[in-house]
Amino acid sequence: MDAVTSIRPTIDDIRAAAARIEGAVVKTPMLKSRVLSDLVEADIWLKFENLQFTSAYKERGALNKLLQLTEDERRRGVIAASAGNHAQAVAYHGRRLGIPVTIVMPASTATAGIQTRAALPTPSM
Repeated sequence: MDAVTSIRPTIDDIRAAAARIEGAVVKTPMLKSRVLSDLVEADIWLKFENLQFTSAYKERGALNKLLQLTEDERRRGVIAASAGNHAQAVAYHGRRLGIPVTIVMPASTATAGIQTRAALPTPSM
């Protein structure tokens, strides 16, 4: 097995991740876009991940990883380098799970983006 194949997730890995995050993220619809389909003369389907709390699919991967941390890793916390959706997802679910989170952002990150990520509320789940 080559290096790429050995790290490729299996269908069982995907099912296990889905089970872990069940109930903590929105099951978003996937709908056919008539306008885009007509425009490109092909069936175009859109997954509405904008319905997630942080408006992005990044919640799924961030939460899945956070849920796999050991108790010691959770206690020590996590660091994520992102100025976007990944930062929001890690900050949101880290706070929700009681895991200390440090987000590292480029100096050029817009002030509004920094304030948005810092102001994420603690959900009641």
